Parts: sequence; structure tokens; C-alpha cells
Amino acid sequence: MYIESLNPAYYLELVEANSQLPYSLLLLADETRYAIDKYVFDSNVYVLRDGMDELAVFCLYQIDESILEIKNIAVCSELQGKGIGTLLIKEIVQIARSQGYEELIVGTADCGVDQIRFYERNGFVKYGIKKDFFIHNYEQPIVENGVQLRDMVMLRMDL
Repeated sequence: MYIESLNPAYYLELVEANSQLPYSLLLLADETRYAIDKYVFDSNVYVLRDGMDELAVFCLYQIDESILEIKNIAVCSELQGKGIGTLLIKEIVQIARSQGYEELIVGTADCGVDQIRFYERNGFVKYGIKKDFFIHNYEQPIVENGVQLRDMVMLRMDL
């Protein structure tokens, strides 16, 4: 499928089971392969490509029949800040609606001010906190913006 408003050569591809995963992109949004491997094999992984080049990725995980979670979304560093993330969110919303989901959720670090702002700008609202998520789910402490990550802010969007 092609994403409108982008370079016409860009296309979105669902990664097939047993295919090589784009860890270099996934690691832009999650700290370790260990953490990624906890969800990626149970998720639908989509890659935005330009020919053979991988430009962006997102992982969608079914919580239940009505809720879909964005587990990972990342754009290659050269293309960040150019609106691709927003277009990916629009594509994710379209995918979720076409599959009958009623709600889309996503979680990010409580100190990830830019990430929270990005999701809110794209129609998500905060609805909860997962206390000590980053303490219990990662092997090593993670520091972002000079602060050790502890809690995950959860955001949602009604579809």
C-alpha cells in the first residue's frame, strides 16, 4: 500500500512471518532487542520502504477484539521531523478502523515530553500510568533526557 502525501516511491509493507525484522529501526524506539522480542513476534510489523531502503517501522499488537496497541513506531533519523510519523499514525488509524478496532493505544516514557506531545498532537489523550514499567521490563536502567525511565504514560484514541 502506498502512503499519500509522501514520495510516490515510498510504500508500506507488512513484514511476513519468518522474514528478517528491521531491528535497526525498531531500536530507535525501544532500547534493546530483548525488549523488542517480547512483543514483535506477536505483532504485525509494517515497514515503510523506498525501494530496498527501510525508512520507518511500526508494530501493531492486538490487545483484544476492540483494542489495538502501537508497540513501536520509528522513523529513520534522516527523515525525522518531516511529517512521516504523523502520516504513519494516519495509516495506523486507517488499518485499525478497517479491521474493526474501536480503540488505539500507545505507551511511552513519562519523561518523553516530545513523544507525548507527538501523540497528543495526533489525537491521542492520556488515560493512565504503568508504574515502574521500565524498571521491571528492561534488563538495564534507561536514561532519557537525563532522567532514569520508570513509568510508562498510556495514551488512547477512540476510532
